[in-house]
Amino acid sequence: MSTLYIAIALFLLLTLVVGLWRILRGPTAADRMLAAQLFGTTAVSCLLLLAQALEQPPLRDVALVFALLAVVTAVAFVRRAWTAEQ
Repeated sequence: MSTLYIAIALFLLLTLVVGLWRILRGPTAADRMLAAQLFGTTAVSCLLLLAQALEQPPLRDVALVFALLAVVTAVAFVRRAWTAEQ
């Protein structure tokens, strides 16, 4: 079963290539921000899969920190974009 978890984690890492392409070629700042959110979500899911596959519970704590940082990043972007429009 741990091989399946690692294979899924590798697939998720491949989706980051698509996200990186969107960050580099995104037509708007919102597209780039959504791709950055993809990075955060993928990092959290990869860490949770690796924590289960490698039986390393501390990786769950790191995933929680990444999830919190992703929320802070999204809020900071929205606040900055909101003031730029007004």
